[in-house]
Amino acid sequence: MVDDDYRVAKAHADAVSRVEGFEAVGQAHSCDETRTMVESLQPDLLLLDLYLPDGHGLDLMRSLSLLDLIPRPDFIVITAARDIASVRTAMQLGAMYYLVKPFGFDQLREQLQAYRQLHEGLDESAVANQHTVDALYGLLRGPAARVADRRRLPPTMARVLDVVRSAGHDVSAADVADRLGVSRATAQRYLADLLRRGLVELDLNYGSTGRPEHRYQVRGRQ
Repeated sequence: MVDDDYRVAKAHADAVSRVEGFEAVGQAHSCDETRTMVESLQPDLLLLDLYLPDGHGLDLMRSLSLLDLIPRPDFIVITAARDIASVRTAMQLGAMYYLVKPFGFDQLREQLQAYRQLHEGLDESAVANQHTVDALYGLLRGPAARVADRRRLPPTMARVLDVVRSAGHDVSAADVADRLGVSRATAQRYLADLLRRGLVELDLNYGSTGRPEHRYQVRGRQ
């Protein structure tokens, strides 16, 4: 957690600890303190404010990218900065997401859960086809985009989403194809599009061959 306000940093750390699979390993309040803690703790992810007393968060991102760290930490920017230039630069520097203060716990939890799925899906021993790549890129879409997408789904895609929603458990493209009476390729194409829209989640299950089986469920189902 990187924030110049000690109370805000602690509040964010407490929130992170409430999300399954995450632990806040440190709190930093300046650029210098962040660099020192990143080198010693080697975190996977920084929740980064942009307004810091000894520099700007975007410059900090640039400097951290030059450190000899393997792997380098990822970033979710958490800031009151609303100017498009900051948003664009953060994206160019590799920020996984950009949360504008103030925001609710549900927004933070959703992005952390998406990050966890992405992190788990990036198995360097696996080979990605385009479907896998599209699925991974689709994980970090925000909730506002998903709400808008629900309102304008093509009819067949809406039926595919209904099948996934009504299943009560994760399903494969073959399961959806059998239920709708369409080809597996057709079902997989619509599932991939639903994933890009952020309406379903992907779980990559690796069998004995090492090739992942793609399983889908409605976004946010526990």
